[in-house]
Amino acid sequence: MAKGTMIIDGLRVPFDGEKNVLSVIRKAGIDMPTFCYYSELSVYGACRMCIVEDVKTGKIDASCSMEPRDGLEIRTNTSRLLQHRRLILELLLASHDCSCTTCGKSGNCRLQELAQRFGVRHIRFPDTRPRFATDNTSHAIFRDPNKCILCGDCVRVCEELQGQGILNFACRGSDLQVMPAFDKKLSETKCVGCGQCAAVCTTGAITVNDQIGDAWRALHDAKKRVVVQIAPAVRVAIGENFGLPAGTNVLDKLVTALKLMGADEVYDTNFGADMTTISEAEEFLGRLKNGGPFPMFTSCCPAWVKYLELNNPHYLKNISSCKSPMEMLAAVIRDRYAEKDAADGRTTYQIAIMPCTAKKMEAARDEFIHDGRPDVDLVLTTRELVDMIREAGIRFSELEPESPDLPFGLGSGAAVIYGVTGGVAEAVVRYCLPDKSKNALRAVSVTNLRGTDGIREVVLPLEGQELRIAIVNGLANARELLRRIDAGEVSYHLIEVMSCQGGCVGGAGQPYGLTAAKRKRGAGLYEPGYAYCYIGSSAWVSQLTEEPMLDPQARIFNVTDMDGKFNHMIGTVQCGAAAFDWARANLFGGAGDKDILDISRIE
Repeated sequence: MAKGTMIIDGLRVPFDGEKNVLSVIRKAGIDMPTFCYYSELSVYGACRMCIVEDVKTGKIDASCSMEPRDGLEIRTNTSRLLQHRRLILELLLASHDCSCTTCGKSGNCRLQELAQRFGVRHIRFPDTRPRFATDNTSHAIFRDPNKCILCGDCVRVCEELQGQGILNFACRGSDLQVMPAFDKKLSETKCVGCGQCAAVCTTGAITVNDQIGDAWRALHDAKKRVVVQIAPAVRVAIGENFGLPAGTNVLDKLVTALKLMGADEVYDTNFGADMTTISEAEEFLGRLKNGGPFPMFTSCCPAWVKYLELNNPHYLKNISSCKSPMEMLAAVIRDRYAEKDAADGRTTYQIAIMPCTAKKMEAARDEFIHDGRPDVDLVLTTRELVDMIREAGIRFSELEPESPDLPFGLGSGAAVIYGVTGGVAEAVVRYCLPDKSKNALRAVSVTNLRGTDGIREVVLPLEGQELRIAIVNGLANARELLRRIDAGEVSYHLIEVMSCQGGCVGGAGQPYGLTAAKRKRGAGLYEPGYAYCYIGSSAWVSQLTEEPMLDPQARIFNVTDMDGKFNHMIGTVQCGAAAFDWARANLFGGAGDKDILDISRIE
């Protein structure tokens, strides 16, 4: 890699391995404006906002596509550069739908930010572009081509990180557009709803499907009992929008905020994650005993499940039969409150706060709708919740903490790490290991189960055999791993796949953040106090049996139709016999109306 010293605006700045001049400029503390530059994608060099001027030659070039050179002297702010940048912004605004006050990206729009920064107050050019139809056919995202500035970020993230290629450039010259092939609606394509295009979009051209209005209507409806669950990844990211460092765990403040906004009960999705771990691990042990089918894929990521359905349906038999933690907990809550709803005439309305846009799609799947109602009535992303907190005028950083409600406000350390890549696999491994001492769990934690690489492999001993595990984040990496499996190059017993980089902490519904922020969020989930709790005589189960805050023999909910009802609550539409039989035998006791979920038996 190149090494040397550049002169930037009169300052000597050393560089060592930076891939372009733009990186060296930012290293010097100068905030260069960009639209099309995203450090985790290939260099596109189209917007020309990052142009610099060579002092010796007077040449102007885009710094994102310039290699650093020893002795290179440039200026980042001259009259010529300022004139060029203002003209670029004016031309972009002239062909842009400037209904900023009603745009979902208002306040977070890069075009809006740079237009204000560079003082663009007048647009001399008329907008001659035709109006294009919007696309609201996706449960996850909303597309408005009239606000697209052709930066290409969505095209590259869809192809390079997700391997999908759903969006691309079409037509030429002034007719150039970004669209799915043949201008299809997103619902007509193989889009999996991961939402990463919305995460990188610099304007309001692609945004998360906004359901804030539905949430407020439910919270203000006296006939509805609003029950909220919060996913692990949300707690370590939402604070970034309120001035707190990435990775700060603000779960207790979130509970307070939701109660102030009108929620009746607030639970932790960790409870559902613990149920998932137990069921998924037992199913995995059953497959080990019966010789397959392998590999067993985790089922927590709805975008990954959708990817297999659309692209590799022959692998559907390999997916774990367990529901995701969100859906598992939602089914339990729905069953628990059924009798109470009948008694007081209210309807329990479930809202899930998730880091993921694909969860909106998951909640709408047919197998999760019963008696005409989805188990999860509404999914809000982290960013939607941020907007609601601000709309309510809540000073988040000043809130007093409040714990989630019992009994579904509890969870182990194996559950909270579901929010980071490798977390699900680690939770399953923790459960399967016969040695659950702290030293054994520490040994597991220093393996490749933890990390940020796109594809990681781990080999662990288990009951006399080698357990081969793969951890993947990013669908492009998942596609590559499937290719290797199909070619016979590799084989595994267990594969965890998360569609988003870094896992759920990097979900498209989270506050905008690059790899560094995602790593800090993941580190927040591995904080001491969580790190070595585990499922199987787990810390929270021990706490329940040792402390009087909840009677471990209490009936959490009645189960009268075991075969139908447990399959509905725990398993997916293709519920596997191993998970079903184990959970029926170990989580429930008795028969008929005496069947109960007995917390003390989860050990």
